[in-house]
Amino acid sequence: MTVSPRRLLISALVASTGLAGTAAFAQSNPAASTVAHPAQWPAAASPAAITDAKTEAFITQLMAKMSVEEKVGQTIQGDIASMTPADLEKYPLGSILAGGNSAPGGDDRAPPKAWIDLVDAYREEALAPRPGHTPIPIMFGIDAVHGHNNIVGATIFPHNIGLGAMRDPALIRRIGQATGEEVAVVGGDWTFGPTVAVPRDDRWGRSYEGYAEDPEVVKSYSGPMTLGLQGELKPGQTLGAGHIAGSAKHFLADGGTEDGKDQGDARISEQELVAIHAQGYPPSIDAGILTVMASFSSWNGQKITGNKTLLTDVLKGRMGFQGFVVSDWNAHGQLPGCTNTSCPQAMNAGLDMYMAPDSWKGLYDNTLVQVKSGEIPMARLDDAVRRILRVKVKAGLFERVAPTVQGKLDRLGAADHRAIAREAVAKSLVLLKNDGVLPVKPGARVLVAGAADDIGKASGGWTLTWQGTGNKNSDFPHGQSIWGGIEQAVTAAGGQAELAPNGQFKTKPDVAIVVFGEDPYAEFQGDVAHLGYQLGDKTDLALLKKLKAQGIPVVSVFLSGRPLWVNPEINASDAFVAAWLPGSEGGGVADVLVAGKGGKPARDFQGKLGFSWPKRADQGPLNRGQPGYDPQFAYGYGLSYAQPGQVGTLAEDPGNVAAAGSVDRYFVDGRLPAPWRMDFLGAGSVKTIDAGAQENARQVAWTGQGMLAIHGPPVDLSRQTTGDMAVMVRYRIDAPPAAPVTMSIGCADDASCAGTLDVSNLVKAAKPGEWRSAKIKLSCFQAVGAKMDHVTAPFVIGTTAPFGVSLTEVRLASNEGDAICPK
Repeated sequence: MTVSPRRLLISALVASTGLAGTAAFAQSNPAASTVAHPAQWPAAASPAAITDAKTEAFITQLMAKMSVEEKVGQTIQGDIASMTPADLEKYPLGSILAGGNSAPGGDDRAPPKAWIDLVDAYREEALAPRPGHTPIPIMFGIDAVHGHNNIVGATIFPHNIGLGAMRDPALIRRIGQATGEEVAVVGGDWTFGPTVAVPRDDRWGRSYEGYAEDPEVVKSYSGPMTLGLQGELKPGQTLGAGHIAGSAKHFLADGGTEDGKDQGDARISEQELVAIHAQGYPPSIDAGILTVMASFSSWNGQKITGNKTLLTDVLKGRMGFQGFVVSDWNAHGQLPGCTNTSCPQAMNAGLDMYMAPDSWKGLYDNTLVQVKSGEIPMARLDDAVRRILRVKVKAGLFERVAPTVQGKLDRLGAADHRAIAREAVAKSLVLLKNDGVLPVKPGARVLVAGAADDIGKASGGWTLTWQGTGNKNSDFPHGQSIWGGIEQAVTAAGGQAELAPNGQFKTKPDVAIVVFGEDPYAEFQGDVAHLGYQLGDKTDLALLKKLKAQGIPVVSVFLSGRPLWVNPEINASDAFVAAWLPGSEGGGVADVLVAGKGGKPARDFQGKLGFSWPKRADQGPLNRGQPGYDPQFAYGYGLSYAQPGQVGTLAEDPGNVAAAGSVDRYFVDGRLPAPWRMDFLGAGSVKTIDAGAQENARQVAWTGQGMLAIHGPPVDLSRQTTGDMAVMVRYRIDAPPAAPVTMSIGCADDASCAGTLDVSNLVKAAKPGEWRSAKIKLSCFQAVGAKMDHVTAPFVIGTTAPFGVSLTEVRLASNEGDAICPK
């Protein structure tokens, strides 16, 4: 009897993992209500300028001309990666977005002119005269998270976690204005910001998108950032030149989820919801924010996108919000009873525009049917459309004849914008320790080590791509690395600077500045189990100790999207600076660290912690005012030259931290990160080989039917699947296959929960002996049956005849327009 590879996989994995079935996961919720009581919430009101009589009369006349098909279209937003301008002829959508990995032609390094041309193509099609068509301008939205981070050459500001440390609302407004102008330069109308989340658990992968753990900072920033992006609204007038619509997000409690899980559940009382997580919205609404984005997350088990008491009764009622509410990326599909292509529940709850990047077509068809049947009342549709048109009027889209800013590419990365960013970098730095080594004295010999010459790492996630990985300094033509800024400052002060990433200097320095920290990530890819930094492999600590052992004073510049437990690294440093994710203007670091010829630096340290710094790696939620509050450095801490302080030797016990398994890295640098195992089942063998480095690859040889599996305990990859992640494999074909080759993602339950794809054409297209990489979308495996919330085998490759392949890397990676479904 011939055993199918699929059945062989399932049987083997059941045996190897010891799992005969799946225990149902029961999510417990407190006996807390999901019904909001508006009277308990802060009152606010959109400015009267949003609903002035002239605007409302225009909208009334326009809606009288619109068909129900055109009204439904206004409530749906598609992504440029999943549609073309020509689609607007049949589907009159109201908005287009470019998601984190979407770009003209799939090129995330596309020049600014390509962006302008693409946006104009959508605009022209939306306004093209056609029988029975009411011309309504399209609204183009994008995530300008820290500057217009999607465009090569734009100014990249520090991420919000650094901006919060500045405590400078006036500078925040200037940053908003510069960001808005750079978005407008390349044709954008709308950015999905400001983020007014209040992160309460730093294990959350989006912590760096929040200004602080305390709502006082968020509350002080949301209004100024709104005014910076949009300008001040005036009756009968549109936004001024260089201003764009903003979107306060994510409503609500995205920063309050249990265990810091992205898109998770905030299991908290209504009192806490109001006191902590709602405080950033009234100032933004009062300042005239034109849109609000509903959160992926839940409140006590109910998805926010479907909570009518929050979206309608609180936001539109008590808070007087007159703009429109947009969902997050296919978030409506997470509501019970909904799919990505059908969700009347969301609109009936108060959602006005669905963000349906790749589901727009089916969603349009189904929403149209639901409106015609009365499942979505016409009055609710009309309210949503009126709100959307109101925003388009105020954003100036109906008067967009000759834009005064679009195309002025000299304003992209302009010198005055970069100066603002440099000022923000300097003001965001928090000095945790200084034993007299800072500032660097004029005339000093300075070694600069670590990642100092890596602008991409300093910029973090949401930089050119969603995850911010793979960026080179050449992708920031107007930027300056931390190394570049230090070299310039040291030289100007009569000293010498040497760059040696590994710390191997040519001339012994007077001081070493070592830049290290987290690699870029975004959203759920940044969720972590604990706050320990490099607990299992302290390579950065080894570099610090090596330099100290040679009698060299060490200054550590730590790059991170959250506070992390780094007590050993602090102990090994004479000075320690939390630099967060400073962006493209590394000169701002040198402005504070390096003294000029007169003996003083350009700026003193100003930054104060907006997030409490952990004393142990096992401290999850750690926020000012909570019971048992015990940080290493408290909220508001920050030394300066004017106000120094002493830091003694810190305890180096990380606490009760279990080894964290890797959810997204399966085989890297010749190693299988815990908890993964690699086994070959059937006819063939596996051996370790060198592929550019010692023992960094596995060579697999089939002599007949067999399967290579990387497997372990169950992991949930559903969020990664929704986020369009892919399995990335770096491989070399050693012997062409004699039979079809399959790749699978499986589980240990039974054959019905595995997803298998034929990758024969992909394998055959590879030149034998040549290393290459391929990305295969997780959604492809889900489409053929993979149970993505219970994966025990994230990578399985099999065949039934002789075949040879070598592997150096298997991991999850962001789809940057280069991931496929094999055919």
